[in-house]
Amino acid sequence: MRTRLTELARVKYPIVQTGMGYVAGAKLTAATANAGGLGIIASATMSLPQLEAAINEVKERTQAPFGVNLRADAEDANARIDLMIARGVKVASFALAPKQDMIKRLKDAGLIVIPSVGAKRHAEKVAQWGADAVIVQGGEGGGHTGAVPTSLLVPQVVDTVDIPVVAAGGFFDGRGLVAALAYGAVGIAMGTRFLLTSDSPVGEAVKALYLTKSLNDTVVTTNVDGVPHRVLRTAFVASLEKRKLIRAVRNGLKFRKISGLTMRQMVREGLAMRHGRDLTWSQILMAANTPMLLKAAMVDGRPDLGVMSAGQVVGVIDDLPSCAELIERIMTQAADRLGHLRDLASE
Repeated sequence: MRTRLTELARVKYPIVQTGMGYVAGAKLTAATANAGGLGIIASATMSLPQLEAAINEVKERTQAPFGVNLRADAEDANARIDLMIARGVKVASFALAPKQDMIKRLKDAGLIVIPSVGAKRHAEKVAQWGADAVIVQGGEGGGHTGAVPTSLLVPQVVDTVDIPVVAAGGFFDGRGLVAALAYGAVGIAMGTRFLLTSDSPVGEAVKALYLTKSLNDTVVTTNVDGVPHRVLRTAFVASLEKRKLIRAVRNGLKFRKISGLTMRQMVREGLAMRHGRDLTWSQILMAANTPMLLKAAMVDGRPDLGVMSAGQVVGVIDDLPSCAELIERIMTQAADRLGHLRDLASE
């Protein structure tokens, strides 16, 4: 299937595996790339040396294009960009809108820039700044998310910007891909669906827990890091409101030790996160605490002590295919749907 996304990123299929902290490492990214999709390494929970090792491993596992997701406000964002340029990464993805000069620098070095946004105004901004495409996530999506559903947000953004729009939030099969194309998008991006594959590094017990969840088993809360975050509904998440400050301080100090950040750097990152948002200092501490809460569940296999980002789509997922099996299934379903629609049009 050829769309503006496949032509831009030089991938076989218009399917993107999003950058999920502690999930989208080298193994999952390479598996997606080898299956014909666009795999993206999540670097926000990696140190610079860990990111370099992940990029090198992906390049050993595949010759296909892949991307790296960055935090534009990270203390060492420029060093990460230097690394991406030096190692020949093809796509730069951003969870937060990058600065205009950052986009220019990446594009001048030959990288494709695809920020992720959750509102029309953010899509307009990055389009004006020169982004090559944009991933637009509706409220159904996991992790940081907005309130507008995908079915309304995607067509609104498609009608507003001239750059290609990739739809995210609620996608898991070929019918969704065709629906996104009908809205005017050039492909789909999926997080939860790729998390629940056999190529995902998440522990089997945690995956099994995800598979038991229904459409009503996620919740959008600000108790994780101060901004709306869709996660699995658990007793631990419910308890965060009562114990968040003490736990935030404790886990923030743990993350400082793991990440190598100084206290001054953590304060700077907290201030950067507070900029433009109505966050209390307690919420800023929670934001610094988030990597440890994700690590507890995704890496340590302790969902009772951590949080699990999840889109509402978790309620309709019931298996753990490989990335290759998943993408092949999606493309087969999409072809069937498109054929059916052509038949309807010819009647």
